[in-house]
Amino acid sequence: MKTFCGRANPTTGALEWLEEDENYDYHQEIARSRYADMLHDKDRNTKYYQGIRAAVSRVKERGEKAIVLDIGTGTGLLSMMAASAGADFCYAIEVFKPMANAAVKIVEKNGFRDKIKVINKHSTEVTVGPDGDMQCRANILVTELFDTELIGEGALPTYEHAHKYLVQEGCEAVPHRATVYVQLVESKRMWSWNKLFPVHVEAEDGEKIIVSPSEMENCPGVPSVCDIQLNQMPSSDFTILSNVVKMFSVDFSKPVRSAPTSYRVQLEPVKSGKAQMVLSWWDIDMDPSGMINCTMAPYWVKSTSAFQWRDHWMQCVYFLPNEEPVLQGENVYLTACRDEYSVWYKLQKARGEEENKVDVRVESPVCRCQAHLLWNRPRFGELNDQNRTRQYVKSLMQVLKTDSVCLCISDGSLLPVLAHYLGAKQVQYFFLFFKANHLDDKIKIIEARPELLTSSHLEDKKISVLVGEPFFTTSLLPWHNLYFWYARTAVTSHLTSDVTVLPQSASLHMMIVEFQDLWRIRSPCGTCEGFDVQTMDDMINNSLDFRESKEAEPHPLWEYPCKSLSDPQKVLTFDFRKTVPQHCLSAEGSVTILRKGKRHGAVLWMEYHLAADISVNTGLMQISNEKGNCEWNPHCKQAVYFFSSVTESETLSDLPNDVTYAINFDTKTGEIAMDFKL
Repeated sequence: MKTFCGRANPTTGALEWLEEDENYDYHQEIARSRYADMLHDKDRNTKYYQGIRAAVSRVKERGEKAIVLDIGTGTGLLSMMAASAGADFCYAIEVFKPMANAAVKIVEKNGFRDKIKVINKHSTEVTVGPDGDMQCRANILVTELFDTELIGEGALPTYEHAHKYLVQEGCEAVPHRATVYVQLVESKRMWSWNKLFPVHVEAEDGEKIIVSPSEMENCPGVPSVCDIQLNQMPSSDFTILSNVVKMFSVDFSKPVRSAPTSYRVQLEPVKSGKAQMVLSWWDIDMDPSGMINCTMAPYWVKSTSAFQWRDHWMQCVYFLPNEEPVLQGENVYLTACRDEYSVWYKLQKARGEEENKVDVRVESPVCRCQAHLLWNRPRFGELNDQNRTRQYVKSLMQVLKTDSVCLCISDGSLLPVLAHYLGAKQVQYFFLFFKANHLDDKIKIIEARPELLTSSHLEDKKISVLVGEPFFTTSLLPWHNLYFWYARTAVTSHLTSDVTVLPQSASLHMMIVEFQDLWRIRSPCGTCEGFDVQTMDDMINNSLDFRESKEAEPHPLWEYPCKSLSDPQKVLTFDFRKTVPQHCLSAEGSVTILRKGKRHGAVLWMEYHLAADISVNTGLMQISNEKGNCEWNPHCKQAVYFFSSVTESETLSDLPNDVTYAINFDTKTGEIAMDFKL
């Protein structure tokens, strides 16, 4: 059976109806899941197994039967650990039906059919009693319901319900407790993901400064956590202002409350500075004594010998509502507030004892300036990149004349303001800046799609300079910003015959790489802690083959180290001075492998050629050493195409040293199809 799905095409801008297989959604969810990443997490799996063995032993020592409840069982791994450790019976709950079906097969394949019952329900719908899903309440509660923020996947309400209805009072819990840690820091780099810095423009009539409006300057931002691989953040990019402190703990063996609450700790700054953000992570104790501990602490807190790479649990950056000056040795109070699913923070100066005893509640931050809703954090960083801005200023100075009529096509861009200061008339629609910089009468906002643009919108003038970064909020993959080309084509009739288009062209580049760790998210597992999970591998591969294995996926590669095995290669060029052609653009060729290593996949990115010898690169910034270590544009996601099979060459003479490729850009659909042969 087929179903029709509506979507806005991110590249062409067209509204489309696509015929999809009825199982497309679930194939997509499985293909993009992080099950493989979790199964490859040796530290997590080993600690869970140790904690489960210990919990089963404690129950047996009391002379009781060990009855296990495993909420969110996934592959059934934790239930199989419990059964293998001697549990008398396990109830494994999994709400996602395809996953529950896979768990049934995996449990049977490993010989635990009589010990484990898979229940395909949400845990809040599970019944207990002679005719229920569970015969009796469990005395061991095992779960893995955590995300990077700990509580973002609904762990608290799930535990709250389980203690009320599904487990015995005084039950064992694995993990036994979780503890959230915080550290106060100052970082211009990370703060640039949250606030817009003044932009300095050298114009003919002196320096101009673009400032953000007061609404944006004073806006507390959005409450959503910024979760990143903090282990890739160099220590030179932030200043530590406090020691690491425990913010709060949750004991999972006792009844849990999910109702909103707050916690407060006193911090003594170890250095004076501007407190801008709270870095946070958690650890879990698998046993009451805390001897079996699994931590997400970053590299500067724990020794690298204990480091386990994982992508399903990272670290958190929380932006304070405003930067707060702190002085070394002068105590401050940090308040953490949480609801069922999220956490946010506020910093206050220490005052009188009585005032400090008050339970401080801080409302969840709400964006008042709209910018935090329009721009994601990397976009803030991109707009704050002065080197990038200079490239646009240099190219605009080359093309703008005093009589230039300029149209900007980009989402929430500073280009209209730059163009005005550099001597043009201008049109664009993100108006906060215009008001803040007293330009609302100088720059006209057009609220219309490019294909609906009329002469009256332009006051019967022809556009002599068409500019774009290009950046569009709907873009996921690098080439989705080619929407600029389609918009340029749509407004052709409004352009002068000698129109200047900036950027004048774009090119797609590619390189073969070996990933340090990212390969794990796509790598089959086979066995995990001695259990056969091949069924899960097959299920993921089946869903990947449905479509995803033939597609690239976006990743911010500054967070995921890799080394180049080939030189970067330009594969396609898109000429914005001309309209989008009717025919497809395609390229075939081969890439020579120059370094030994595992060929995990190809990375693709775009480069925009603004004007003569001025370009903006969204991908590879440089190959930093002879080993091939790569530095990537930190503001953009690059496209990663994982090869279905991985080949490795210990020496360059081991294997044929070419990878052949065929890349096709369908101008009608705006999609890029690619194929590689190793």
